[in-house]
Amino acid sequence: MRMRRIGHKGADLIVPGNTLASFDAALAYGVDMIEFDVLPEFQHEPAKGRLLLAHDYEHVENAPTFEQGLAHLASTPFDGVELDVDLKLPGYEDRVVAALREHGLIDRSLISSNWMRSLLVLRQLEPKLRLGWSVPRLRKDPTKAWLTKLPAYAGAAYVRLKLPSAVKVHMAAGRCDALMVHWRLVSSRLVRAVNEAGGEIYVWTVDDGRRIGRLEKLGVTGVITNDPRLFAQLPSSQLAAE
Repeated sequence: MRMRRIGHKGADLIVPGNTLASFDAALAYGVDMIEFDVLPEFQHEPAKGRLLLAHDYEHVENAPTFEQGLAHLASTPFDGVELDVDLKLPGYEDRVVAALREHGLIDRSLISSNWMRSLLVLRQLEPKLRLGWSVPRLRKDPTKAWLTKLPAYAGAAYVRLKLPSAVKVHMAAGRCDALMVHWRLVSSRLVRAVNEAGGEIYVWTVDDGRRIGRLEKLGVTGVITNDPRLFAQLPSSQLAAE
C-alpha cells in the first residue's frame, strides 16, 4: 500500500497553516489527508467560547473557527481526503465529536492528541472514530537550543527504547488505533511493533525529501509535512508517472 501523504496544518510552507487557503493548497498537491489543530477559545474554560483552528494561543487572533474549517473540508472538492483533527488540550472532546457528526465527517476523520485521557473520552463518545496517540508532548524542539540539546537526545534514545512496547499495550487495550510520532523516535522496531498490533504509524513533521523517502522505505503508514510538494520527488511518485 502506498504511503499516505499528509499536509501539516494544510500546507504550512506554501500558505500559512490552519487556514482554508492552506487546506486548498494541500488539496492542489494531492494529499491523502489534511492535519489541522483545534483549540478552545478560552484556555481554562474549554467548554465555553468558540473552537478555533490554531496550534497555540499566540495564533488565535483572526483564526478561522472549527465550524468554518469543517464546512470547507466537507465540500465536494475535498471528497475522499481524510482529516487528522489534532486536539491540543483535553476538555472539549464532546464538542469536537458533535461538530464532526454534524458535518458528516466521522468516517473520514482521525482525532489525535498527546493526552491519553482525551483518547479514552473520545473512545466512549464515538467508537467509530479512529484515534491517534501523538508522541512526544513538546511545545518546541529542544534539540535547537544548546542547553537542552544533549538531554533531549538522551531522552529521545530512552523513548525510542520504551515506545514500541508501550504502543503495543495501548493498541491492544483499544485506547488508540494509530501512533503519531516525531521522526526522531522512528525505528524499524517501532514500525514492526505497530504493525504487529494492527495499527497505523504516522510520522511528523518532515520537511526533508530524502528523509521522507527513507521513512517510505521503512514502511510507515504516512508522513506529515509542511510542504506537500516534496511528495512528488519520491521514487514511487516518479514510477507511477511513467
